[in-house]
Amino acid sequence: MLQNRLRCLLLCISLVVAGFQAGAQDTLQGNCPDISQVRLFSYITKSVYTTYRSPGSDFKTDFPGFVFQTGFRHKSTIPNNYVSKKLVEKFTLCNQSEKPDSVYYFPGFYYKNIVLYRLGADNQPELMTRVVPPIDDSVGFRLIVLAPHDTITFLADLTFAKTYNNTIRPRLVKPVYLNGFIAELHQNHYNNDLVSYVLCGLLLMMVLFSFANYVQGANKEFLYYSFYALLLGVMLFTQAFYSFHTTRVAFYMEAYLDFIMQGMGLIFYMLFMQRFLETKTQHPFVYHLYNTGIIMISVSLILYSFFHFLTDNFMAENSVENITKFLLLIMILIFIIYSGRRWDDRLLRYVFWGNLCLFIFSVISQLAVLYYSTVKSLPGVFSSSIFYYELGLLLELVFFLAGLNHKNRRRLIAQTRERETLKAQNLLKEYEKELAVYKAQQAERERISADMHDELGSGMTAIRLMSEIARNKMKENTPVEIEKISSSADDVLNKMNAIIWSMNSGNDTLDNLISYIRSYSLEYFENTPITCKIFVPDTIPDRELAGDKRRNIFLCIKETLNNALKHSKGTEISIQITIDQNLVIVIRDNGKGVDMQQLRKFGNGLKNIGRRMENIGGTFAIESNGGTITTLTLPL
Repeated sequence: MLQNRLRCLLLCISLVVAGFQAGAQDTLQGNCPDISQVRLFSYITKSVYTTYRSPGSDFKTDFPGFVFQTGFRHKSTIPNNYVSKKLVEKFTLCNQSEKPDSVYYFPGFYYKNIVLYRLGADNQPELMTRVVPPIDDSVGFRLIVLAPHDTITFLADLTFAKTYNNTIRPRLVKPVYLNGFIAELHQNHYNNDLVSYVLCGLLLMMVLFSFANYVQGANKEFLYYSFYALLLGVMLFTQAFYSFHTTRVAFYMEAYLDFIMQGMGLIFYMLFMQRFLETKTQHPFVYHLYNTGIIMISVSLILYSFFHFLTDNFMAENSVENITKFLLLIMILIFIIYSGRRWDDRLLRYVFWGNLCLFIFSVISQLAVLYYSTVKSLPGVFSSSIFYYELGLLLELVFFLAGLNHKNRRRLIAQTRERETLKAQNLLKEYEKELAVYKAQQAERERISADMHDELGSGMTAIRLMSEIARNKMKENTPVEIEKISSSADDVLNKMNAIIWSMNSGNDTLDNLISYIRSYSLEYFENTPITCKIFVPDTIPDRELAGDKRRNIFLCIKETLNNALKHSKGTEISIQITIDQNLVIVIRDNGKGVDMQQLRKFGNGLKNIGRRMENIGGTFAIESNGGTITTLTLPL
């Protein structure tokens, strides 16, 4: 426990010293760097000799033929044609102190295997025991221990990971500062990783959003986009999380899985775009372009896997990746030109801007990889090639969301229009059904009224005529029954004419109703002690009034006039007709009026009037004020 606390204390002190003492990371000078002079970590770049050898040959057999050169042949990243070879570093270390000392040898990034030899007394390499630190990044470090006043020449046989990011930066790190050294390596790229994590968070939100849309609507385009965002997000997250780590997982991600996830993500993106833009029907050229891209990426992933696992030819493997990326950029450029020529398509316009941003920043990212030695001098995140690619992805995502919003709004409008059209069609069908029923009813009414007029009317007229002839012949001796027959025939004939009038669709107008009321009222009170006056508007609007409404209003007026004649004991009655939004008919007599308390006890006549007006949507009111006032109101 005490030893662990001491280590933590020394680590904190070393971090503080690293922040304020530049000498802690100075390059050790001379042909024999003294490891006792290493305070935290030191570069030994000026004390190293290098050469390359074939990976298939034996180290000890080839050693006599090694031709070492001072320093490094490649100051920046290792060229692709050297990645398949093995790098041999030769350096001499000494310990001028009075006690044994040790350091960890760290050659740089990315070396998947490190084998240390020491030159013996016979100047022949002797294999050293592999001693690694007890940390996750143990693959990239080897322990070197020197006795007091000891000097040893070391040979490091290094195997590159299959990536274009390999560098030669040999350093010696004190064991007590090892964790601080690794933390400092990662801290130097903290801003780059932070940008990646933010974008990964946005992509995770898009994964959830797209998958939720797929679950709700079973729309495959959202499922494809969720896979695209997931693969791209995992690629960026693992790249940020494992970057500048010396673990087997980091080597595998850096050398192989990054490109595989990117390629598979792009396949799902193209499948998504085919459905999102409805390319099969709307843009056949783009549909075939994306099909070509899907086939191209699939073939490139197979070739990439073949060269990675079954050969040591990194040049071919890297060429597959670069050619694929170049062809993808050409595809994006073709799409940009295509969509630019169809500027009226607003959805295509959003995708155009997104792809343009992705194209520009992808080109910048690729140039940053090719000219790393120039770009690395830029400040902060601008020295990272992945930053420009992530920036292009972010802008493409923004324009995609804008396009998705536009498409959803357009889809909602189309769905609303479709629903309204369907609703209108259903209403039209219902109206046509009602119209057909109404026409059938009208035809039947007219047939019945014609039959009544022709058959019953002529019969009743004959009965009335015969009774009049009989009465004239008998003169003073006319029986009462003949008088009743004549009167009944006349009454039935009037009622039948009223029924025929109400059933005839040719009378379905407001003007016809008012004319009929006027004619009937004047005729009804003729030869009676009551004088009838009718007041109608000067102009009557041309409005249609259905037969059932005409008939019910007329019957209500007829019942009211009959009550006035029988019970009012008045001498005058007036009918006032007004028309605005309602048809209002006020019938007023100067008789004795009605007893409002006893009104409910008498007859069904008033109840029938109220029921008839209610059936046609109107109202009925009666009051006693210097006579009886009856008001019929019907909304027009």
